[in-house]
Amino acid sequence: MPQEPHVSEYHDSMVAFLEWIWGRDFMAPGGEGNVDKLVGGLDLAGKRVLDIGCGIGGPAFVLARKYGAHVTGIDLEPQLIARATRRAEELGLSQQTDFRTVSLGAFPFPDRHFDVVFTSGALTQMEDKAGIVAECFRVLEPGGVLTCYDWLKGDAPISDDMRYFFKMEGLTYNLITLAELAGHLAAGGFEDVTSEDASDWYRRESRREYEHMRGEGRPRAVELIGEAQAEHMIEDWRSLVVVCEKGELRQGYTRGRRGTRT
Repeated sequence: MPQEPHVSEYHDSMVAFLEWIWGRDFMAPGGEGNVDKLVGGLDLAGKRVLDIGCGIGGPAFVLARKYGAHVTGIDLEPQLIARATRRAEELGLSQQTDFRTVSLGAFPFPDRHFDVVFTSGALTQMEDKAGIVAECFRVLEPGGVLTCYDWLKGDAPISDDMRYFFKMEGLTYNLITLAELAGHLAAGGFEDVTSEDASDWYRRESRREYEHMRGEGRPRAVELIGEAQAEHMIEDWRSLVVVCEKGELRQGYTRGRRGTRT
């Protein structure tokens, strides 16, 4: 059956706000340090890396500049890909990075094409977790690694606080637990699957971000996105802090390796 057309969720004002909070070229928390965490212990020099949900390119630029990787970034939103491509040119990284708009479904790459599949905050929004894990497995070389950072949920049912957070975000969320995500990797054929809960880290970060944007950072937020939108985003972050501090919205790292015999 044909896929439903993707509806753009990241307008320019939201992207500007996320960059202000999380750093130039980044649309997920942690910046360069989060990229370092995701690829810790991996030798990426000259390796082919697929960045799923690459956004405006921040992680891909770190992987190329700092680690010497050749990075293909994919995203559903063409305006983000256009920005990433322009920014790569500005940074002199066009030879090491390639950004492409894709549709939901199978990746437009042959089997065993990449050494590493990297994703930061993208699986969070995808409904078919098993399907995306299967595609990651397919495009990895034997011995290749899938490494993920994701927003997740706790074991309890979705609460009214979480539903309010979803409403304020205006984004698609398909949250599962860290254990469930690790289970998808194992069921999809990955070996040596590991997971690490990072909720304590982002619980502190979200509170710090919120206090900054509603306090001394508020004039800059208004300058960036206007009074009404700034008020909305500050309330959005307040709702984020609530679900993080209650342990309902969680964050974690998951990694698995495609076996050399597969």
